[in-house]
Amino acid sequence: MSDKITFSIHELVSALDTAADAMLTERYGVTANQFVFLATCADVEPTDITGLAECLRISKAAVSKRVPGLVRDGWITTRDDPAHGRRVILELTDRARDLVERAGRDLDAQFTALFTDPRAQGIDAALLNDHLNVLTALLREKAAS
Repeated sequence: MSDKITFSIHELVSALDTAADAMLTERYGVTANQFVFLATCADVEPTDITGLAECLRISKAAVSKRVPGLVRDGWITTRDDPAHGRRVILELTDRARDLVERAGRDLDAQFTALFTDPRAQGIDAALLNDHLNVLTALLREKAAS
């Protein structure tokens, strides 16, 4: 634990990622990285490789490399965009949408259950979420300027 907020937030995210990965692998047979990929796609679908790469903040090559396996495993479908010759449109399958819904709900429940621990007394989960959203927006605005 640290007295520096940036390091504390990093530790929290790391611990959250580790817990999420364990739960998602055990209950749903997907890694946290796969879930984030699918959940992000769900937020922006239909999308293309470039759009998804921007949302995930990874390269187009990284998205392109992951897509065939997700198609093969029944998580994503692809189709050509008739208006753009080389553009590939990505959409989730119903199975993936169901996973994102159920696993997302389970992840939220697992994390918010921490607020029932007496050591978390006085932490308002909704208010914390609002504060984190404000800080995220401020950082993104600052980076864009």
